[in-house]
Amino acid sequence: MAEIVIITGLSGAGRSGAAAVLEDLGFYVVDNLPTSLMPIIVDLASQPGGIERLALVSGRQHADVLPHVAQMRADGHRVTIVFLDSSTPVLVQRYDATRRRHPYADDADGLLEAIEHERERLQRVKEQADLIIDTSDLNVHQLKEKLVAAFQHDGSPTLQVAIESFGYKNGLPLDADIVMDVRFLPNPHWEEHLRPLTGHDPTVRDYVLERSITSAFLDQFEAMLVGVLPAYQAEGRSYLTIAIGCTGGRHRSVAVAEELARRFAARGIASRTTHRDVGGRG
Repeated sequence: MAEIVIITGLSGAGRSGAAAVLEDLGFYVVDNLPTSLMPIIVDLASQPGGIERLALVSGRQHADVLPHVAQMRADGHRVTIVFLDSSTPVLVQRYDATRRRHPYADDADGLLEAIEHERERLQRVKEQADLIIDTSDLNVHQLKEKLVAAFQHDGSPTLQVAIESFGYKNGLPLDADIVMDVRFLPNPHWEEHLRPLTGHDPTVRDYVLERSITSAFLDQFEAMLVGVLPAYQAEGRSYLTIAIGCTGGRHRSVAVAEELARRFAARGIASRTTHRDVGGRG
């Protein structure tokens, strides 16, 4: 049976870029595929000596992809739905830059309405997706890092855990499965000598982690996560994103995310960390 990745999501969110990454990872990629043709492609790939790793980039009819995914799974294929999302302002900027026509332009009065119409039609697909990637703040290299981390593996059905720090003032990450607010911890921002630094700096890390409230919180949060990770995997989840948020996303959330990853590693749980706002935005 084949490993199949379905790439779907909002137009302009990076589907073609994701397809290029998967092609580099050894997937046979079919881009802009009408959903009605998916069963034919999968059947051909399943023939003796066929394709073991297949990536299908859904075309304009991707709102209708779920029944086909259900059939692929019933036939024994290992199917992953990757949903690429992005904020509306970013999508508008991308379309203005490329001057391309939105696929839903004929069904809407202007670009904004076309984007929101597509977002509404794809909501159910997003809810069923195995991996959601918000590309609003990602460049092509960062998108590649996320996809490589998810799909450059030996094919074993293990749970891929991502730990992401962020700042609430810049909004919640759209791809988070579990969100933890650490704004109750002492804030290094108010210490003048720590303010220019980040949670990667040992001085900031010690300031955050060496508090009794932080230690107690991490012990309880770690225990809770270790307890539920097997349940997520038992439900068939392949990917889990844990988002840790503070006010600006530079100090507390970064230190806590790195410490959580270190604790996971000590337990033999593989994870990767990303820091959305560590560079600061306003």
